[in-house]
Amino acid sequence: MVKIARWNYDGGTQSGFVVGGNCYALPAGRTVNSLLEAGLAETLALAGKSIGSAAPVPLADVQLIAPLAPATIRDFVAFEEHVEGVRKSIDGVAGVVPEWYEAPTFYFTNPHTVTGTGEVVGIPAGCDDLDFETEVAAVVGRVPGSDGRNLTAAEAHQHIFGYTVLNDWSARDLQRREMKVSLGPCKGKDFANTLGPWIVTADEFEDLHDAEGFLPISMAVEVNGEAIGQDLLSNMGWPFAELVAYASQDSVMKPGDVLGSGTCGSGCLAELWGRNGSKTPPPLKTGDVVRMTVEGIGRIENTVGERRDAVTRIPARTRPRNRVAAAAASGA
Repeated sequence: MVKIARWNYDGGTQSGFVVGGNCYALPAGRTVNSLLEAGLAETLALAGKSIGSAAPVPLADVQLIAPLAPATIRDFVAFEEHVEGVRKSIDGVAGVVPEWYEAPTFYFTNPHTVTGTGEVVGIPAGCDDLDFETEVAAVVGRVPGSDGRNLTAAEAHQHIFGYTVLNDWSARDLQRREMKVSLGPCKGKDFANTLGPWIVTADEFEDLHDAEGFLPISMAVEVNGEAIGQDLLSNMGWPFAELVAYASQDSVMKPGDVLGSGTCGSGCLAELWGRNGSKTPPPLKTGDVVRMTVEGIGRIENTVGERRDAVTRIPARTRPRNRVAAAAASGA
């Protein structure tokens, strides 16, 4: 199995391959993002050379960081069960809107606040309802001869370089207010995303897809060692190839783009709050440990840090709605 990772070791950051219990650094000047630019076939060839020539470093001696610097992050909402529960929690309304079934829906989140497994994730200012979201993300790589535009599902499948685990951290109280404006989420989401522990190349999953292109691999999340939720990735409403293809329509997929599956069924607290009619289990608090495990990919784990103490809301000013500047109206 080829795992592509980034890690801190001996005072520096390295990129390379993880095999068994060892890390093998890329040649000087190569990064994970340059592998995505090279494409999967060239990366697999380079893996064989690097593993055979680079000096191994024990995995236990390094600190893994986020496996790439994403170009963009699109996060879909592809699990019907999640939509049912979280809509009740956020909007107070049961059921799934008909529009969800018509086409995939995603939002862009912040590629600059990505964290890795083992990092502490602080609670954003003004948040009392911190939550997690258990997801798998597809990472896009270059395909020779393709410009990444208006892809078919078959073409999009070839652009999937590999998969990683994604925790889309969520400040539910901030998100709840924002989405009443019919836009967002924004500050309810953009403070942190965790990716990791590495990227597992797509060839490792090729024989696992069912006839429709879905991957029946297990996803699970626990808080402080207590199981919270479990689902199969194949319960998505669309396979990943269709999500990548949809994102490419009248747009472009570039190496380093990350596309999240959306939260799996029972994969976050807000969904359970909607189903239970109360905040049970409770929102995350400082010191809680969130662990997500995805079959065939691996595990990410983060500790919740302190809440930032600040007032960040800026109320709107009430304006008179004049159509002409005061000076012009007076004839000056």
